[in-house]
Amino acid sequence: MSAHGIDLGHAPAVPTARPGSLTARIVSAMTLLNRTIMVLCSIALIAASAILSYSVASRYFFNAATYWQDEAAVFLLVGSTFMSTAFVQSNRGHIGIEALTGYLTRRGNAIRLLIVDVTSLLFCSFFSWKSWTLLHEAWVDGQVSGSTWAPPLWIPYSLMAIGMSLMTAQIALQLASQIDGWRSK
Repeated sequence: MSAHGIDLGHAPAVPTARPGSLTARIVSAMTLLNRTIMVLCSIALIAASAILSYSVASRYFFNAATYWQDEAAVFLLVGSTFMSTAFVQSNRGHIGIEALTGYLTRRGNAIRLLIVDVTSLLFCSFFSWKSWTLLHEAWVDGQVSGSTWAPPLWIPYSLMAIGMSLMTAQIALQLASQIDGWRSK
């Protein structure tokens, strides 16, 4: 059994960059960056749960409402979600439909993976670009949320834009590694 069902004996071929190449060195740097960001995202998730727990406790025990906790927790959760996408992609951990994987040859799977990665790169590039335009608009217009606390919206938009840019860079790096791996064969 594989992680996604029955393994029919054909593992997908994912060529990797040649050791010592520029692509391999960039992969190492991106791996370190992704791991560091994941540690920070884990801390942010713990902080979000602590904030929400504080809110519940203050309402229950002290009958005191807090006006900032929901958005602070949402900002932390949204930031963690977007900032961790590159790490998940580096491990190819995003959900994928692999119904054909077991039926294709190694070369067929490599081509399938290349098509999926190119399509993902195009989508994530567009998403990243739109995220940066949202961030720019929020910054220039001084947009704030509609709550009583009214934090600036550039905060979650910046986390979304940076996270999607890292995701785009990760996919581009994986494509470069695949191409570099094919050249070495």
